[in-house]
Amino acid sequence: MALRINTNVAALNAHRQLLGTETRLNSSMQKLSSGYRINTAGDDASGLVQANAMRANIRSLNVAAQNTIQGKANLAIAEGDANTIEGILERMKELCVKGGGATTQAEMDTLIEEIDRIADSSQASTGTIQVGVDATTASQITTTVSAMGASDLSVATVTADATGIATVDAAIAQIGGILGDIGATMNRLEYTYANLQTQIENLSASESAIRDVDMAAEMVNFTKNQILLQAGTAMLSQANMSTQNVLSLFG
Repeated sequence: MALRINTNVAALNAHRQLLGTETRLNSSMQKLSSGYRINTAGDDASGLVQANAMRANIRSLNVAAQNTIQGKANLAIAEGDANTIEGILERMKELCVKGGGATTQAEMDTLIEEIDRIADSSQASTGTIQVGVDATTASQITTTVSAMGASDLSVATVTADATGIATVDAAIAQIGGILGDIGATMNRLEYTYANLQTQIENLSASESAIRDVDMAAEMVNFTKNQILLQAGTAMLSQANMSTQNVLSLFG
């Protein structure tokens, strides 16, 4: 058996193996403490790029979902205005059927003014809602709130007698159509919101599969590396002690 003391190859080898085990053990500890499989770009560079892109889309989809909620709130305002105006038109038809001269016409004129006041003060507006993560039309929904002023409904000059009945009936039908459009758009936004929630869930699952650590599997690695660290330390000690056999030559 060759006995050399200047270069202890066995000790060098044991030390190299020990350093590798310590690095893997530290990596396992970091993953177990953070819950992430990817803590640095070095853990999985391509996976980190994919996970970050998914995370950006998830955050954007959450904002898009909030946009749909705000869009529905805007339409709810328009729906309330339209329902109120529809009620006013019903009263106007009653006045047309009733007739009665100046007093009835005075109420009619007041109701026409109220229609314009409601239409002018409405907070509802037409706009484009961003419901996706890109700038294409597939990621946008335009909500349209039709004008509901007295002139828009052709009742600005209606008279409180039988001649105004047909005009008011047409306005009631027009308001009905506006309410139908509002309801259809609100339903569309409901489906859009549900779809966004599904996309968020699926993207979150995909990101988790890339970024998050399997705790059970990583615990197995951690335990293995702990044992190897202990064994490596013992073997390094043995390798260092082996050179002491040289001293027996000087006995």
